[in-house]
Amino acid sequence: MSKLKLYEYPHPILHKKAERVTKVDDEIRKLLDDMLETMYADKGVGLAAPQVGVSKRIIVIDTEQRDEDGNYKPGRPMYLINPEIIYKSEEKILFCEGCLSIPGQSAEVERYESIKVRYLDYDGKEQEIEATDYPAVVLQHEIDHLDGILYIDRLSRLKRNMLLKKLEKYRNSREEQE
Repeated sequence: MSKLKLYEYPHPILHKKAERVTKVDDEIRKLLDDMLETMYADKGVGLAAPQVGVSKRIIVIDTEQRDEDGNYKPGRPMYLINPEIIYKSEEKILFCEGCLSIPGQSAEVERYESIKVRYLDYDGKEQEIEATDYPAVVLQHEIDHLDGILYIDRLSRLKRNMLLKKLEKYRNSREEQE
């Protein structure tokens, strides 16, 4: 396994609709493994293939990574290939989201409280998962990436512009530290 390069906003691949995977093979499984390693290394809970420069409909998530002391540890990773939301609850929730491709920033986003997702697993077998609250938010956030949508695209123009100004300041301070 190896850590992959993360692509950050405004890289064009992050706004491109990803292509469906036609065959789950060793190359796809290696990508899944490398994506999971990259996600853990950057302390994320989800990662979509476009975030590592691959325009394929693949995501990895692990929402159960913290121990009692709040330390990161591998939890229960999931590999989802060609995920599609097949059910959305009427109820919605607001959740403060961040993104590895928009480092150091976060904002409240409205999402469906519960969803059901159909996908192919690590071995190419069709599966379905129902998720509520935080896991549902993470799934929706990562599936959005596959459609070229970032969480900042779901904000009002004013909030988005404010966040992008903060991102610019964050990047400038990060560059000064390097």
